[in-house]
Amino acid sequence: MAEVKYKVKKGDQVQVMAGKDSGKTGRILKIQRDTGRVIVEGLNMVKKAQKPKSQGEKGSIIELEAPLNISNVQVLCKKCGPTRIGIKVDGDSKVRICKKCGESL
Repeated sequence: MAEVKYKVKKGDQVQVMAGKDSGKTGRILKIQRDTGRVIVEGLNMVKKAQKPKSQGEKGSIIELEAPLNISNVQVLCKKCGPTRIGIKVDGDSKVRICKKCGESL
C-alpha cells in the first residue's frame, strides 16, 4: 500500500476541531501515515494498564496520548488561527502557506 502524503508535519502546532478535546491546541508528536492518524502532545489522553516488567514489581495504570484522525486537526497560523494549508512553488522549492492570509508556515 502506498504512503499517503499529508500537509501536516511533526512539530506543527495544531488545534483539535472535533471530539472530546475540541478547541484545545498542541504540538504533533507523531504521524501514522498508514492509518491517517496523528498523536498530539497532551491531548486525547487515555489510561492504560501496564504489566509489571520484572518479578516482584507491581503493574500500574499510565496515561498516554491516543491517536486522533488527521481530519480532526487544523494547523494554527500565527496571524489568523486554525487554517487549511496550501503549497506555493518558488523556483525549485515548495513552501507551505496559510490559505487565509497567504503567509508561509
